[in-house]
Amino acid sequence: MANAGAGVVTAHPTRGYLLAVLAAAGWAAGGLTAKWLFVTTGAEVDPAVLSGARAVIAAAMLFAYLGLFRRRELRVQARDIPFLAVFGVLGLAAVHFTYFATIRLTNVPTAILLEYLAPILVLAVSVLALGERLTWALPVGVALSITGCALMVGAIGGAGLSVSAAGIGWGLASAVFFAFYTVMGKYAAPRFSPWTLLTYGLGFAALFWLLWLGGPASILKMLSDPTRLAAVSVMALLSTVVPFGAFLTALHHIDATKASITATLEPVLAGVGTYLIPALYSPLSPLQLAGGALVLAAVVVAQVPQLMARRRVGSQEPAGLPPAV
Repeated sequence: MANAGAGVVTAHPTRGYLLAVLAAAGWAAGGLTAKWLFVTTGAEVDPAVLSGARAVIAAAMLFAYLGLFRRRELRVQARDIPFLAVFGVLGLAAVHFTYFATIRLTNVPTAILLEYLAPILVLAVSVLALGERLTWALPVGVALSITGCALMVGAIGGAGLSVSAAGIGWGLASAVFFAFYTVMGKYAAPRFSPWTLLTYGLGFAALFWLLWLGGPASILKMLSDPTRLAAVSVMALLSTVVPFGAFLTALHHIDATKASITATLEPVLAGVGTYLIPALYSPLSPLQLAGGALVLAAVVVAQVPQLMARRRVGSQEPAGLPPAV
C-alpha cells in the first residue's frame, strides 16, 4: 500500500531537471561549508562525527516539520519499515561513510571522481530492471559527465588524484551506494512522497551513526562549539534536507539516469564556489572550465531524444487545432 502522502504525480521533466540542479547545488554547498569549517576553525573534525551530527539534526528538522505541518506523510505501514531502514542505512549513511573513507585514504578529487562513476551503474540497472528506455543520448551523456568530472577534479591534465588500492575500493563502493540510493529512490517514487522517504531514511541513517559512534557523546562534544553548531545546522538544512529532498522529488519527474547525470554538476558548482568564496579561493584552470562545459553538455544531451519527440508530436498537429494535451 502506498504511503498516505503519496499519490499520482504528473511528470514535468523541466521541473525534474531544475530540482536535480538544485540538489547538485545543495551538495556542492555542503562540501564548501565543510571545507570552510575545517579552514576557519583550524580544528580537527572527525568526518564520521560530522556526518552523524548532520544526519541527526536533519532528521530532527524533518520529523518536526512533518509533525507540525504534514502529519499524513508520517504514516507508513509496518511492512514498509524494513525498506525505509535499508534506504536510510545503505542509501544515505553508507554514501557518506564510503565517501569520507575514500577521502581519508586518497583525497577529495579522487573521491568525487570515483563517486560520480555512479551514473554508469544507474544506467545499467535502470534499463535492465526499471524499464528505462535506452537511447543513444543516455550513454553519451554518462560519458560526457564522467569526462567532465575528471577534468574538473584534475584527473586529466592535472595532479589532483591520489590512488591506492584501498582508496579505489572505498571509492567504487561510494559509487555503488550512490547508485543504490538513486535506484531505490526511483523505485520508491510511486509508493512514498519524497518527504516521507527522506524523513524516515534520515531517521534510520541517524540511528546508524549513533550506533556506529557508540552514542551521542562525540556529536554533542563537537556541537558544543557555537561555530560548529551553526555550520552543521546550515549543512543539515542546505546540503542535506534541501538537496536530498529535491533529488527524490526530481525522480518523480525524470528517469534515474537523467537525474544522476544532472547531479554531476556538483563538482562544477563546487569549483565555481571555491573561485568565488575568498576564504576558499582557488582559480579555475582552462581544463576545469572545459570539464564544466562537458558536464553542462551532458545534461543537455540527455534531453535531446525527449525534445525531438516533442517536436515530432508538435509537427503532426493539424493546422488550426489546439495542441494535444
